[in-house]
Amino acid sequence: MDLGMTGRRALVIGGSSGIGLATAALLAREGAAVTIAARNAARLEEAARETGTEAVACDQSDPASVAALVRHLGDGPLHALVCAAGGSRRSAFANLPDEAWLENYEFNILGTVRAIRALLPALRLAGDARVVLLGAVSARQPTAHQVVSNVHKAGVLALAKTLALELAPEGIAVNSVSPGRALTPLWQSRAAQMARDEGITEAEVLSRVAADIPMGRLGTAAEVASMVAFLAAPAAAYITGQAIAVDGGLQRGV
Repeated sequence: MDLGMTGRRALVIGGSSGIGLATAALLAREGAAVTIAARNAARLEEAARETGTEAVACDQSDPASVAALVRHLGDGPLHALVCAAGGSRRSAFANLPDEAWLENYEFNILGTVRAIRALLPALRLAGDARVVLLGAVSARQPTAHQVVSNVHKAGVLALAKTLALELAPEGIAVNSVSPGRALTPLWQSRAAQMARDEGITEAEVLSRVAADIPMGRLGTAAEVASMVAFLAAPAAAYITGQAIAVDGGLQRGV
């Protein structure tokens, strides 16, 4: 399927690994001029070589870094913005100090807000821009020991819905994609921590997780990226304000 990305400009924040990297690679294959941004400069450069994209180091929790990214992009239109940066901290609620909440909020919520706000002029120039935020199924179906991520990802979904309402009259569509259990570096790290906490192997953790998914397996970064790229493209012109789960049926609610 031709997504209609040829000649369009896309920025993937959090594009150095996992779902962001897979999305950047897919958009580039579809003909877009893709810039990827992330904090880890070395990993970012490797990702850019791998995908044939442009790399710009950026920490979205740092206003000066976001401003530098905007200056690098210049004055032209931005047709697609994908905000895929994020992270989570596995811990029981009682063990989380204020600092843990504030650090995650600064990066996942305020960092995303800051990036969209700074790039809004370029999105408006495009006339038919697409914004896709990465949420999580746990925003609607919370899991224990992930309270910080659960709360803040719910905020990401609310942000996408609100921006969709505000920006639709300007031709800008805003959606979110909620991955379930996708076998990305982030989830592999989480599985390793769960294994340590429970005194079992990572394979046992992943087997148990897969057993709770109706499709019987974890997803892949590429499977989630296919939805993200679709929503970032002209092919999804009449879709806005949606929170779409790519989770193998994990989310049970209607």
